[in-house]
Amino acid sequence: MTTGEQIIAELGNFDGAAEILQAWRDGMAPEPALLVSDWADKHRMLGSRGSAEPGPWRTARTPYLRDVMDALSPAHPARRVVFMKGAQVGGPLALDTAIPTAEGWATMGGLLVGDTLFDEAGRPCRVTGVSPVMIGRECFGITFDDGTYIVTDADHRWPVRDFTNTEQPAQRTLRTAEMIGRTKIGVSKRYRYAVDCCEPVVLPDQDLLIHPYVLGVWLGDGSATMNHISVDEDDAEIAKHLRVCGVDAVFRLPAWRKGRCANIVIDPTFRLIDDGATPARLQHRSRFTTHLRMLDVLENKHIPAAYLRASREQRLDLIRGMMDSDGSITPNGKRCEFSNTDPGLIEGIVELLRSLGYKPTIYQVASRRQVINGIDRDCLSYSRVSWTAYAEEPMFRLSRKLARMRSIERGRPLKSRRRRIVSIEPVESVPVRCIEVDSPSHLYLCGEGWIPTHNTECGNNWIGYVIHHAPGPMLAVQPTTELAKRFSDQRIDPLIEETPAIRQRVSPARSRDSGNRQLSKEFPGGQLVMTGANSAVGLRSMSARFLFLDEVDAYPGDVEGEGDPVALAEARARTFGWRRKTLLVSTPTISGLSRIEREYLASDQRRFFLPCPHCAAMQWLRFERLVWEKGEPDSARYLCEACDGAIGEQHKTAMLAGGEWRPTAIPQDPHAIGFHISALYSPVGWFSWSQTVRDWEAAQGDDRAIKTFRNTVLGETWQESGEAPDWQRLYDRREEWPPGTVAAEGLLLTAGVDVQRDRLEASIWAWAQDRQSWLVEHRILVGNPFEAAVWDELRALLGETWRHISGHRLGLAMTAIDSGDGMTTAEVYAFVRRAGAGRAIAVKGQDGLRAAIGQPSATEVRRNGRKLGGLKVWPVGSSFLKGETYGWLKLERPTAESGDPFPPGFVHLPLHAAGEEFCRQLTAEQFVARAGRNGFRRLEWVKTRERNEALDCRVYARAAAAALGMDSWGDGRWARMANALSLPAAEPAAPIHTDGAAPNSTTTTRPRGWLAPRSGWLR
Repeated sequence: MTTGEQIIAELGNFDGAAEILQAWRDGMAPEPALLVSDWADKHRMLGSRGSAEPGPWRTARTPYLRDVMDALSPAHPARRVVFMKGAQVGGPLALDTAIPTAEGWATMGGLLVGDTLFDEAGRPCRVTGVSPVMIGRECFGITFDDGTYIVTDADHRWPVRDFTNTEQPAQRTLRTAEMIGRTKIGVSKRYRYAVDCCEPVVLPDQDLLIHPYVLGVWLGDGSATMNHISVDEDDAEIAKHLRVCGVDAVFRLPAWRKGRCANIVIDPTFRLIDDGATPARLQHRSRFTTHLRMLDVLENKHIPAAYLRASREQRLDLIRGMMDSDGSITPNGKRCEFSNTDPGLIEGIVELLRSLGYKPTIYQVASRRQVINGIDRDCLSYSRVSWTAYAEEPMFRLSRKLARMRSIERGRPLKSRRRRIVSIEPVESVPVRCIEVDSPSHLYLCGEGWIPTHNTECGNNWIGYVIHHAPGPMLAVQPTTELAKRFSDQRIDPLIEETPAIRQRVSPARSRDSGNRQLSKEFPGGQLVMTGANSAVGLRSMSARFLFLDEVDAYPGDVEGEGDPVALAEARARTFGWRRKTLLVSTPTISGLSRIEREYLASDQRRFFLPCPHCAAMQWLRFERLVWEKGEPDSARYLCEACDGAIGEQHKTAMLAGGEWRPTAIPQDPHAIGFHISALYSPVGWFSWSQTVRDWEAAQGDDRAIKTFRNTVLGETWQESGEAPDWQRLYDRREEWPPGTVAAEGLLLTAGVDVQRDRLEASIWAWAQDRQSWLVEHRILVGNPFEAAVWDELRALLGETWRHISGHRLGLAMTAIDSGDGMTTAEVYAFVRRAGAGRAIAVKGQDGLRAAIGQPSATEVRRNGRKLGGLKVWPVGSSFLKGETYGWLKLERPTAESGDPFPPGFVHLPLHAAGEEFCRQLTAEQFVARAGRNGFRRLEWVKTRERNEALDCRVYARAAAAALGMDSWGDGRWARMANALSLPAAEPAAPIHTDGAAPNSTTTTRPRGWLAPRSGWLR
């Protein structure tokens, strides 16, 4: 008899004695030593928030993950586990699907790795993978109750609320195909599925020319040509709010007014008496009107792009201004409304509201006759925007309107923040594409409605295993601290909540002393700390037995001058000796730069070998063995290496079940093992071989698409060629057109300026919708950049115009000036500040930026020790743009016999401006691999000759176009620009310059009214 049984016998039989004895026995007998995969199969639950297949975890679904997870078990001898894999890419969307970005709008087809999007919480996230274009997929059009319409394929995943049980709607992740025919609940009129609106997008404060509330009041009911605003005679309060915003606002009741109309003048153009600061005789120019002209909104009312991507409070202030002057609220306070005849303003306020998480509805009101001031008149048709808002986030400053807003306690906020799916209808198949983002939830916003949509659980299973079964200190590292916070909120918190075995060991976060914080989760026997690879403090914050290093290819090369972040993290585990474990996971990037490739090559390089269903020969899957009939992806089959038998995908499930990992190399570190897997192993129903073929065929002819395919589908690194185009070939293929003119397809002019010690060099480039470009002129301005004369010449250049083939004259829409040499930075800043943000920007190269241009940062402008004010400096992805330029320069010119059009991106060089020296400068750099200070190889651009100003100027001109948002402009924007040029041209205001010299004087004119597009490109 055991001690426990003796104690029970002495106490006698009583209610619950048997249960107590059993509990004692369970406590004495420890749970069998589980491997990580066994633990996941027994305890792990997948919730609908982050999984396409919610429910219990099933390792049998992905048998190739079993050994990866089991190598992380304490009993396994491996200390370092390397997992190089293809990216998990989400469901495809149509190429023309609008995608909101931090810079404006893009389309699914135009997204690149490194672009900044938003996740469902409104926070910026980066595109980390893009698939090639997919053709021939079954497509559907999804309509939401606010009119938003999105075309997607059958496999796209949506985070929805299922209202089958209206009392407790369930959160689910469903494919489009799973919702077809089930949009309504039974025979009722109620809709089954809804997608939550996004949270307000998080953006930094913008340095805006006009306070957003002031601009909003003028946009709402201001004169399109001047600084006058019409208001109700009882709304003198608006003038007070305007003055608080820093402008001089005068409320008037003019004699010529009609009805209850009053008038507010901002920064009056004249006064009868002095104001104590400026004599009346000098008060002749309205600063407000000048600023309106600089924003290009006079006679062209619209919301400028900078305001659409301003901070949350700035966007709210803009809406409040528009609503105070021309908005209303229903008598019961339920709906806010804004009406206007201008479609541009309607589009702008709808975009603002959606970016703030609201669900606006647009109503069209037809024209009608109405008696106004006793006169029977025809009223124009107009649009009315209506949405639900509450007093907790007021839509007004004007007290009489603000008083009507009701509290959220009296409303139904959840109903007004969800979009119901009204219908899902089959449509003709269109090209589609999918992306991967670095948000922990794999969600990003899509469509003009800003709708959330989807994009390895090995590491998460390991974390759960450690918390529940092998407690100890653990450090999980994401590429940045911000990503670590999202990882905690959207991956770890659901892991804890949805897995009962873990939930019992981590206290709820509601308790202040629970030990459950955003970046730290305490549990009996251990602690999980999450940090970013960009934080040296976080990497050395604790000693850790277990290290989970996620997406290591996105880590910085050096963290705050303290070295490689992987080495810093691994230093925290040395005290645990042979008991430590490290998991490194990533999708590979560029050969020579990829951390995960370097780690994998140092390991035993395991591959997952599968048996042939015909001869049983074991082999790992290679893309080169996948064959198909040209143009017929569905004919894809795999050829066995041993018997050449054709293997259909229907055999894949059985092959995966019989697969095994085998090492293929001798490891440099005997305690390191490495695993590599590609999308060819995806289980049936996920990523098929036929889809692999479609993606490969669609990528042909586009190096960037092939790179993405190799990284995200095959899980392989991309080998950058780095070879510069042959300057002689560029020289020989030059074209002839009249000097100083712009080709018919060129609709936008930008300039790039490189600053040298004895001169400025500027290139003017014209751009077309398909990114074709034409060198218009390359100008050298000789002079000392520390003296004013050369900058005066540049100022004159910014005011010049060039004759378009249509007869119109085009001016520079934007000029980007290099400020990164460290010597002339102050002079560049001073020039840009005087020129104005709408004409010139200061740029600085940033090689690590995987995009054309990044988010500008504020800096203080000083000259000769005197503070001049603030300025925004734009980071430019120099390496990215040089690679893009070289790719376009290598495009072949179509022959005259073929009659084919020039390919998108083709670079046109003229005989009169691109001489031998220019062509040599344009190809003056190579992309080569070099050893860095830490011993790791890295790729960088190096000069092959001393002078490369033509290449730098080209990069800056391309950055200027990107800063304008050219990459996200839709067909409508380009069509309006082309239509404006198709109108009869006025007589030229200045002669055409044929000798490359700056004119002594130039007279520039700009059309008024709708002919003046927003960017100010047509003069």
